[in-house]
Amino acid sequence: MIRTACSALALSAALIAAPAYAQAPTKAPPVAAAQSEDARLAAFFQESFLESARLSPETLSQLGMKERYGELGDYTKAGQDKALAVAEAQLARMKRDFDRAKLSDSSKVSYDLFEKSVATQRLFDRWYWQSYAVTSTGSALDGLPVMLINVHRVDSVADADAYVSRLKAVERVASEVCADIDQRTAKGFLPPAFVFGRVIPDAQNQLKGAPFDTGPDHAVWADFKKKVAALKTDDATKARLLKDGEAALKAGWANGYKGYIAALQRMQAKATTVNGVWALPQGEAFYADLLSFFTTTPLTADQIHQTGLSEVARIRGEMEAIQQKVGFKGTLNEFFAYLKTDAKFRYPNTDAGKQQYLADAKAIIGTYMATAANKQFSVLPKGALEVRAVEPFREKTASVAFYNTGTPDGSRPGIFYVNLSDMTQVFKPQLEAIAYHEGAPGHHFQIARSLEQTDLPMFRRYAYQGAYQEGWGLYAEKLGKEAGFYQDPYNDFGRLSLEIWRAARLVLDTGIHSKRWSRDQAVQYMRDNTLNSERDIQSEIDRYFTTPGQATSYKIGQLRISELRAKAETALGPKFDIRAFHEAVLAAGAIPLDVLEQRVEAYIAGAR
Repeated sequence: MIRTACSALALSAALIAAPAYAQAPTKAPPVAAAQSEDARLAAFFQESFLESARLSPETLSQLGMKERYGELGDYTKAGQDKALAVAEAQLARMKRDFDRAKLSDSSKVSYDLFEKSVATQRLFDRWYWQSYAVTSTGSALDGLPVMLINVHRVDSVADADAYVSRLKAVERVASEVCADIDQRTAKGFLPPAFVFGRVIPDAQNQLKGAPFDTGPDHAVWADFKKKVAALKTDDATKARLLKDGEAALKAGWANGYKGYIAALQRMQAKATTVNGVWALPQGEAFYADLLSFFTTTPLTADQIHQTGLSEVARIRGEMEAIQQKVGFKGTLNEFFAYLKTDAKFRYPNTDAGKQQYLADAKAIIGTYMATAANKQFSVLPKGALEVRAVEPFREKTASVAFYNTGTPDGSRPGIFYVNLSDMTQVFKPQLEAIAYHEGAPGHHFQIARSLEQTDLPMFRRYAYQGAYQEGWGLYAEKLGKEAGFYQDPYNDFGRLSLEIWRAARLVLDTGIHSKRWSRDQAVQYMRDNTLNSERDIQSEIDRYFTTPGQATSYKIGQLRISELRAKAETALGPKFDIRAFHEAVLAAGAIPLDVLEQRVEAYIAGAR
């Protein structure tokens, strides 16, 4: 899973969640009269990207730019409407000033993708009220602590002052988020009732620890103190900064989160049902649009549901073969129960157990990089990759595992995060596949490569294409098997357990939002067909209810990538080169599946 400061929906509609890009240019290069149509279009894309980015101080920071460094953005619907108006004006300008017929094939793709990106913003503006402001993973406000810790660099006293200004600005941002929540509450656009049991405790965590009480330092306070301590300035200045930071946390920050918690509690009092989005006004049309967005296909809910049922049945057959190989007598579900309850398949629920998990994940990635990466890829990402545990303050709303984007210049690594809040819920045989999915050769290989493609327009380097990106992550899990790993049959079973989980998502997401499944029905289906722990089952089902459509992207994308590979292998025979195929898939950044098909067809034609 790819995790950013904002939800996947917001990713598609705005640049707020764009990953960091150090040394981003602050203005577009001058356009010479003699430039080609391609060069003029490239300059237009650069100018448009930065014009949109400047609407959000958080985006500028994530791009490595220190404009508006002490500010936070506009969290109102009016702010989103303004961003859409800017994008619509840019699209009109592109259509007016550029002749698509005069562009190269590559620039035509960028032209079309830019038009699609504006259509996406238009789509989510249309469905603003139906898109939940509060989900099982939080709200827009929950991205601020992570942004401050991971993105806001403090290289000078001015940077530290800007950090303090942002702490103060949380009160204003929270008031905007609260007003939006209250509007939705009044209009009846309410999320399922269960989300508040996750979101409110994590919001309350933002008021725990020093300087709010006598406990250990709050994560943001610890981060600010560490960054100030590293400054090359006098002790008096450092003392002043710490005093200002503490005051900002106790005032602006605390007031903002207190108001936020109160707004969540007001919404909680009204949100008493648990339904899919079919229950919302125009819910069926909303869900159809989400499926189209997340899969980048015209597949219907019924088609996706049937694909899921078929894939679950197929994978269960492969799992039964491994069950027989290890000599377990009984049904497949009895084998599931054995694997879930035997202590040898768990890490100790201790700090040492958590450290061992992280060490094992690093070792798996290191072995792959040392022995297999160059055999499966012709170009490797330059960016570093780290493995980290999710910070305690967001464990309740964090996913099982996810990837945070780094920077193309290496100033921040890609991060493979794992939720280790309860090691009794972590299944040891799944670690190998998770490491390949979130790290190498999964999300890190795809996303870091995209950031490093300097020939692509910036809006494409930072694009979100759910089926392509999550499909690649799932496809990458099996690349480890092709490279000779998963030697332990239980680890190979763990790989299949992750694949069947993604296949079950097709059934569950469409079951909840199209076929009107209850939460209990969804939970039971997941218990019957996956190896997920009870904690993860509850968390995942909550996620499917509140982020409709997103869970379908993994398997739909993986199936299409695998189909295209099979097509290339059949067409090319002995001429097929796995490294060349992967380069064809990765070299253009994140793209819709139909554009990927065009690239693979071009690769086949060229290889012939």
